Amino acid sequence: MRGITVLAGSSHPGLAQSIVERLGIKLGSSKSSKFSNKESNVEIGESVREQDVYIIQSGCGNVNDNFMELLIMIAACKTASAKKVTAVIPCFPYARQPETPYKKSGIPAPRMPPQDVSKINNLYDGQLQDTRGPESPSSEVPNGIPTPLSPTSKSLSVMSFPDEVPAEDNTPLATPKVKHQRTESTSVQGLRGISTISRSQSNVEVHPLVPQLPATSGVSNTSGYRHWSARCGTLIANMLMAAGADHIITMDLHDPQFQGFFDIPVDDLRGQPLMMKYIKEKVPDYKKAVIVSPDAGGAKRATAIADKLNMDFALIHKERRVAAGSELILVGDVKDRVCILIDDIVDTSFTITRAAALLTQSGATRIYSLITHGILSGDAIERIKNSTIDEVVVSNSVPQEEHLANLPGRLTTFDISGVFAEAIRRIHNGESVSFLFEQTPY
Repeated sequence: MRGITVLAGSSHPGLAQSIVERLGIKLGSSKSSKFSNKESNVEIGESVREQDVYIIQSGCGNVNDNFMELLIMIAACKTASAKKVTAVIPCFPYARQPETPYKKSGIPAPRMPPQDVSKINNLYDGQLQDTRGPESPSSEVPNGIPTPLSPTSKSLSVMSFPDEVPAEDNTPLATPKVKHQRTESTSVQGLRGISTISRSQSNVEVHPLVPQLPATSGVSNTSGYRHWSARCGTLIANMLMAAGADHIITMDLHDPQFQGFFDIPVDDLRGQPLMMKYIKEKVPDYKKAVIVSPDAGGAKRATAIADKLNMDFALIHKERRVAAGSELILVGDVKDRVCILIDDIVDTSFTITRAAALLTQSGATRIYSLITHGILSGDAIERIKNSTIDEVVVSNSVPQEEHLANLPGRLTTFDISGVFAEAIRRIHNGESVSFLFEQTPY
C-alpha cells in the first residue's frame, strides 16, 4: 500500500502492531515521552508529507494522558503537511458522557451529594427551604394509593439490591409509583400542588409538574438553581477537530449520538459480527441458548444478534424505588438454558454480575458474557471471580494481558485487529466500509 503511514500511541502498541501486520506494512516511527513535570512529548520519526496518516490510540489506561498524546500526534502530523489524518480509537474515551445533565422532568441526572446541600443553602442565603416534611414508610397518600413499600405481586423474576454506587440517570422521583392498577388519567391535588397521574394497565406513576430536587438532597428547589454535572461530549469532539483530525474510526460507541458532535466523518464499526462468530464457534448447541440484555439500554444491540442467529431473547430491567434500592426484573424464560449476556462495555462489572445472579436464581445452567470493551477497572475482576458468570469474553480494544493473568480460565478475548485493518484499507482505497457492519473480514 502506497501513500499510507500508520502510527501508534502508547496506549495499545500491541493492537497497532497486529493491524500493520495484517496490512502488510511497517509501523511508522514515533516516540512518546514525558517531561519531569509530566507534560507529554511526541516525536514523529519519519516524513508524513502528503501521506494518509492513521494514528492508533485507544481510550484506556491513563485516559487523559493518552487522549492528550493523541491530540499532540494529530497536530504534529498536520503541521508536517500530512494529506489526511485519521484517528483510530478502538475504545472511545468519554463516550458515556455525551447526554445533557438534566432529565426531561428537570431533575438533575446525578444525585446531589449531601455535602452540597449546605453549600447551596449558603449560596442562596437560606432561600432553599425543605417543604416536603418527614416521610414514613407506613404513610399513605390521598385517593387510597399505597406507598411504594406496599406489597405487590409479580409474575416475573425479581431480585433487589441496595444502592452500591450512585446511578446517573436513575434518581427516584419523590412521588410514589404503584403497579398493577387499571384506571383512567386524572388529576390529584394535595401532593405538593397539582400532579398528573399517568395510569396504564400495568403502572401508575405520579409525576410532579414542578421539577423537584432528588429525594436524597433534603431540599426543594424554589430559587431557580439546578444542581448539575458537566458533560463533555461536544468538547471531546471539538478538541479532536481543532487538533486537525479529518476522520474518526472507532467501534461500538456507547451512545451513537456522539457521532453527531463531529463535523467530520465518523465510522463506528460494530463488534456484532465478531460476537456472532464466537457464539457459532464456541457455544455448544447455541440455537437453544438465550441472548440476554443486562439492561434496557442494550436491548437493541442484543436483539440484533438474537434475530440474526434465530435465538430467543430475554431482557433484564432495572427498576429503582423510592425507599428501597434497585430492583432487577427478568423478562423472559431462562430456566434450564444457557444464557449469553451481551453488552458494549464492562467497567466496574456491577451490571453483568448482578444480571448473572438473577439469571442463576431463575434457573440458568451456564452464563457467558460477551463484551466489546473490557475495561475492568477497580474491583471488577474480584466481582467477576465471586459471580456466577462462567466465561467472560471481551475484545482486545484495550490491553487484556493483566486481566487474563488475574482471571485465568474465565476470561477470553477475541481479536478486532482484522476489522480495523480492513477498515483502514477500504478507506485508504476509497471503498465502502458498510460490508464490515454485517460481516467479518476473515
